[in-house]
Amino acid sequence: MASNILGIGQSALTAAQVGLSTTGHNIANASTPGYSRQVVVQGASLPLDFGFGFLGQGTEVSTVKRIYNEYLGNQVQSAQTSKSGLDSYYAQIKQIDNLLADPASGLSPALQDFFSGIQEVASNPASIPSRQAALSSAESLASRFHSLAGRLDEIGQGVNSQVLSSVGAINSYAEQIANLNDAIGRAQRATGQPPNDLLDMRDQLVLDLNKEVKATVVKQGDDGYNVFIGNGQPLVVGGDTFKLSNLTSPTNPSKIEVAYQTSNGDLVIMADSGIVGGKLGGLIEFRNKTLEPAQNALGRVAIGLAITFNGQHDDGYDLDGNPGGPMFSLPSPVVTANSGNAGITADITAQISDPAALTASDYRLQFDGTNYTVTRLSDNVAFPPGALPQTVDGVELDLASGAPAAGDSFLIRPTVNGASGIGVAITDPRLIAAAATTGAVGDNGNALKLGALQTANIMNGGTSTYQGAYSQIVSQIGNKTRELDVTSSAAGKLLNEATLSLQNESGVNLDEEATNLLRYQQAYQAAAKVMQIASEMFDTLLTLGR
Repeated sequence: MASNILGIGQSALTAAQVGLSTTGHNIANASTPGYSRQVVVQGASLPLDFGFGFLGQGTEVSTVKRIYNEYLGNQVQSAQTSKSGLDSYYAQIKQIDNLLADPASGLSPALQDFFSGIQEVASNPASIPSRQAALSSAESLASRFHSLAGRLDEIGQGVNSQVLSSVGAINSYAEQIANLNDAIGRAQRATGQPPNDLLDMRDQLVLDLNKEVKATVVKQGDDGYNVFIGNGQPLVVGGDTFKLSNLTSPTNPSKIEVAYQTSNGDLVIMADSGIVGGKLGGLIEFRNKTLEPAQNALGRVAIGLAITFNGQHDDGYDLDGNPGGPMFSLPSPVVTANSGNAGITADITAQISDPAALTASDYRLQFDGTNYTVTRLSDNVAFPPGALPQTVDGVELDLASGAPAAGDSFLIRPTVNGASGIGVAITDPRLIAAAATTGAVGDNGNALKLGALQTANIMNGGTSTYQGAYSQIVSQIGNKTRELDVTSSAAGKLLNEATLSLQNESGVNLDEEATNLLRYQQAYQAAAKVMQIASEMFDTLLTLGR
């Protein structure tokens, strides 16, 4: 009997020791990110029949359980990827909003100064200083376009750098998750018990991964995680990883795309629509929905201004009685052949035929072997197929030379370089065509018409002025910035609520652990007392036997 009591005491002592260790571990990791509270699961040992009844044999610890709610954990991950995506988008668009809306460095003051210079020429058409001032204001306007376009280009390069960084982080998380899958599997197969700390580490890595891109986890058996991103592309399967990579866009050398490495090692560019959530998703969405449209829209203002101003300037006469020429110079629309085209000799050209009909969209031109199909990329509207030349949204497309092959495609960007490429075509102030008739030195007829362009509705299909078209860009970006600010704040509250719900169940409560510490300490002391009494009884029996 004494030996039975000793065994009972020993089992109680062991259980108390496990409880103290577990409680101490919880306290030590109360501030560890991703740590889940652990509890001792114990039960009564099977009793023995002594004839007069069953006597208990003490206790046994069956496992140390991790308190983790998978449903709440998934909610935190979903809220995290949404919050990170919105924050990433907002951080980028805020730069453009500050740039374009700035009352000093935006386009509006440069436009105002330019037309003020033209009005001064209209007031003093024979004055060389007035003409020189107008020419200087034209140079300043072109310089302002260049400055804004350059800043947008810098933001685009910054997005490329962050895309590269995010892809690197995603691959690192994937590798660590795969390694933990292996380690967790080995531990569970060897012991039959869950390695709680490793499970916490893996869940925290999945949460960190969702900060970069939306990731979906599918359990594989009892110990494995399969992780998928995009449109179902596997990133982690058991202990294997399928890494992301980066490629230069086949139609835009200045753009870095996200590529997926298939099982045979090939790199396939992922569809932007499949990259959602997290920092990477926010960057891609910003680039597609704000940055590139802003570059195109700013270029459209520059092109519309240059073409319409040049058209009116051509109708006048300069100070020497000669017909006016172009006031501004402009680059041609950008046409880029897909690097995978088979018909490498094909040379597609694009020219602006109607500035009022221009949109802020890019276009894709595809050849099926017989006809060409133009698709407006902003809304994916495909125009009726046909032969070249074709005119779409004020842009005339033609085949200058060579021959495309069936399946070839081209990216048409009519306005992207408008702001960066605009220039002043004249340097001599005498060449400003202020006169409406030849030979009249004091004639200001054409200068008045040039000045009247400032308030003419000649942009956006004849619905807005130059300033109105620019203000529309500023307004759209400002509205989107405020929208993202509000939605990001709301997403932050949802993330906090989801995290709090998970922490209420899985987090460490130091007050509770302090109570547990005292409870296990008392249990340990009581178990030690049981063993002491059992030892004394055993010693008494030995004494009686002498």
